[in-house]
Amino acid sequence: MFLNKNQASSLAIFCKVVDNFGDIGICWRLARQLQQEHGIAVTLWVDDLRSFQRICPDVMSNVEVQQLAGVTVRHWRNQEGIFSASDIADIVIEFFACDIPPGYIAAMVECNPRPVWLNLEGLSAEEWVEGCHTLSSPQSRLPLTKYFFFPGFTNKTGGLLHESSLEEQRQQFQSNQAAITAFFAQFGVTPAEMSSLKVSLFCYPQAPVVALFEQWQSGDTSITCLVPEGVAVDTIQAFLGAEAKAGAARTRGALTVRVLPFVAQPDYDKLLWACDLNFVRGEDSFVRAQWADKPFIWHIYPQDENLHHKKLSAFLQRYSGGIESLTAFSLCWNGAGTESMEEQVNWAALWPSFQADMPKIACRSAEWKWQVLVNGDLTSNLLKFARASRQ
Repeated sequence: MFLNKNQASSLAIFCKVVDNFGDIGICWRLARQLQQEHGIAVTLWVDDLRSFQRICPDVMSNVEVQQLAGVTVRHWRNQEGIFSASDIADIVIEFFACDIPPGYIAAMVECNPRPVWLNLEGLSAEEWVEGCHTLSSPQSRLPLTKYFFFPGFTNKTGGLLHESSLEEQRQQFQSNQAAITAFFAQFGVTPAEMSSLKVSLFCYPQAPVVALFEQWQSGDTSITCLVPEGVAVDTIQAFLGAEAKAGAARTRGALTVRVLPFVAQPDYDKLLWACDLNFVRGEDSFVRAQWADKPFIWHIYPQDENLHHKKLSAFLQRYSGGIESLTAFSLCWNGAGTESMEEQVNWAALWPSFQADMPKIACRSAEWKWQVLVNGDLTSNLLKFARASRQ
């Protein structure tokens, strides 16, 4: 168990993949940071190794237990299993209320001292999160307490995932034009395209990509749009007139679209750092875009009864800094306030307004980054809370 009351030696993360890459993306970043920066022995239980493999090519999808970057990765096949107290980590994290195996919970009861049990919740800028962060939930039938841990944007939350060396890495990369050119060249980006407006596009299927592409094609600005394979497939194939596979590219009017292979997380960070504008989705890429010092548009994970629109508005109220074009574009991209995104939104007016404000948005993004970093990083804050809970 704990080496002493202030230091944990082991931690388990349980992850069920719902949003194909965001869930495992967050858990994998957290696991690596815990191991590499804090020396914690981490076991990551994940039910979907194929999705994991897309963002970490070293993952073997047919292996039950494997070591990756110092982390033990276990294939979580079902809710069954027999565990003993010796199998239980000092800190147990269930990501987004994923219901860890009953056998594991039963073994937690047998531990002395018992582990710290955390439910790592989804990210939201809504005010109610601050009141729920670190709330305890005593279990009615077991002598265990679960705590809710919320990432967030204020000092009343757990903060955001941010590695200690990330800012230095970003600055070194963005100040090295040769490195940026070489990075783009591996995806076939030509010297002529290097002088265009470079956009990364990562979104859910319902995003109004068709309408935006039509605006970009007919505009006066040369745009190179870089899209990971498997994203907006129907729209990309219609634009290309061919299969939307990695390496495919076509130019129509002012717009060039290139399909990229899925890349490992460090290279995805570089893509965000190198592009002039980033469209991101869900939670993981959304957080990474906030560290890039570049304008970004968030496609939030859709929820029933449009509950995600409230979350989006809460974030924009904190982040937009009064830049009207940023708020308007973000809301329309997410279908907020419209019945048919592609028919009712005046993209011919919306895009030029947003584009004109991009320098201002980039400055706001940098300001926002430092505003959020003051709250500390999620991993350190999580460990601090876990250790305090043991005293």
